[in-house]
Amino acid sequence: MTRAPYILAVGGAHIDRRGQVSGAYVPAASNPGTMREDVGGGVFNALRTTVRRGASASLASLRGGDAAAETVARAIREAGIEDLSAVFLDRTTPSYTAILDAEGELVVGFADMGLYDLAFPKQVRRAKLREAAGAADALLLDANLPEAALERLVPSAGGKPVFAIAISPAKAVRLKPIVDRLTLLFMNRREAAALTGLNKEAPAADIVAGLRAAGLKDGVVSAGSGPMIGYDAQGAFTVMPPEPRHVADVTGAGDALAGATVAGLLFGQSLRQALREGVAAALLAIESPLAVPAFTAADFAAALALVPKPQEMA
Repeated sequence: MTRAPYILAVGGAHIDRRGQVSGAYVPAASNPGTMREDVGGGVFNALRTTVRRGASASLASLRGGDAAAETVARAIREAGIEDLSAVFLDRTTPSYTAILDAEGELVVGFADMGLYDLAFPKQVRRAKLREAAGAADALLLDANLPEAALERLVPSAGGKPVFAIAISPAKAVRLKPIVDRLTLLFMNRREAAALTGLNKEAPAADIVAGLRAAGLKDGVVSAGSGPMIGYDAQGAFTVMPPEPRHVADVTGAGDALAGATVAGLLFGQSLRQALREGVAAALLAIESPLAVPAFTAADFAAALALVPKPQEMA
């Protein structure tokens, strides 16, 4: 039997709270709604989808000494992922709180992640982490890591594939010093604009040219319900996401996209093939109230059948 590809992920794994307004959102007022809490984080969400698509994995993150830390640790165990995270007993576990409107679209997000900035630069020097990087077939990072940590960690890949998730426009710029060493970066149009200086509404060809000029050889740029842009050495292309059968929560769709795409690449698919699988996983995420959708092989195959073939850009 062929060995499952092994990936080491380093980045966010924290408490993820999502509050959804019941009716029309009214700014600067009390809005009735519901709040749910689970464990999220860009790299952890993506990694769980990668594992569900057949890869094996380890995760290195940071957490505090509070009750939330055990919730995070339990979620990592239940996902079947080896936990290489460091614990700081005198600190609070990072968290992200998203407020969504009645349609599931993001109104505002609030990130309480000071521990990542404080401790990641030293933690990426740990011998256990370097050993895991040496044993892995690829690395998956997110921009929750501060710039100093990213610069120290990427060389440990030793030329193996390094995938990254931009997280937000403010954090995407942390990737600039290492963008030329990334195998593939996942971002949305706002994050691409932060990296290139272009307007987020710029034509797709201009975005690709801007990212190439910034040093990024291969990239994926999402645009909500608009065409997904992908490019590599073979050229640029788009994939049109299918219309969701229903919208439960858009949170985590980009992470699912990254996780399934990375899995496809690790199993030898081309970027065009793998990105179709990523779009299918994102569809399932949008249709699920969970940050990481639970799906069967049949569920995934049905979603993939809805994803159109990539269209080459002129």
